[in-house]
Amino acid sequence: MATRRLSDTDDWLSNAGEGLSRRQFLAGVGVTGASLAGFAIAANPVAAQVITTPTDGLTVTETKVDSKGFQVPIYEARPAAAGRYPVILVIPEVWGMHEHIKDVARRFAREGFLAITFETYAREGGTLNLPDQPAVMKVANSVPDAQAMGDLDALVVYAKAHPAARPDRIGVTGFCRGGMYTLLFAAHNADVKAAAPWYGPLKPAKTPGIRDVGPLDVAPKITAPVLGLYGEADQGIPVADVKEMEAALKAAGKTAEFVIYPGAPHAFNADYRQSYRPEAAKDAWTRCVAFFNKHLKG
Repeated sequence: MATRRLSDTDDWLSNAGEGLSRRQFLAGVGVTGASLAGFAIAANPVAAQVITTPTDGLTVTETKVDSKGFQVPIYEARPAAAGRYPVILVIPEVWGMHEHIKDVARRFAREGFLAITFETYAREGGTLNLPDQPAVMKVANSVPDAQAMGDLDALVVYAKAHPAARPDRIGVTGFCRGGMYTLLFAAHNADVKAAAPWYGPLKPAKTPGIRDVGPLDVAPKITAPVLGLYGEADQGIPVADVKEMEAALKAAGKTAEFVIYPGAPHAFNADYRQSYRPEAAKDAWTRCVAFFNKHLKG
């Protein structure tokens, strides 16, 4: 019998409550007579290992960037010391520009980067406070990939004009849906000099007008070096897909390394979920920083 491939959302739900009874899981996320809210786990962490990166020594700003007439909310973090820093665009999960994603931006800032993240679904009102997971996915799955690429293009324009940025050193990273966008954007915009997707779907479902291609389809168009960070136990992204993506990039003459963490599920870096795997997350973070140091600072 063939194994059903879970969607990235189904897999998130499966891993989020791993090891918990239904009662424990619902209690942990603070559900009171309602279905699981899109951001409930982030707001009421069950992993009890949430990392909080302080802002001392950093300059942190929340503002908006124009993208074809729409003001996209962004969050940026960089070292407070004067200077110009390589840029890393951080693409959120479907759950929006929540605190974990902002914390990742601050972590990059502490490593000497200007990190910028944004609210992917701002035009649709965002997904942060939606009442349940189906409502989140209804919004996320209605947004054309072209719109996300356009907003990322706007962030590149903003970054290249930023007084604290090195305009020729722009990298991109992202998680889950953001990991998929990372690869699509690396194929879309030649300003990207390094790309590090974290467990981004490689063979996503396609819908005319919403998504016409997936990362595997555009592999030959990617010119930047790629570091892929994936979990062996990800129920939505088979190891075979990861190996196929790495092979496709290398066959096209690209620089690519895909690391597969034994036993790690989807979202193994999300320290606010039960899917968090500290050892895999620590190793992946070390590799990710070293990768961007090499390609953006060298």
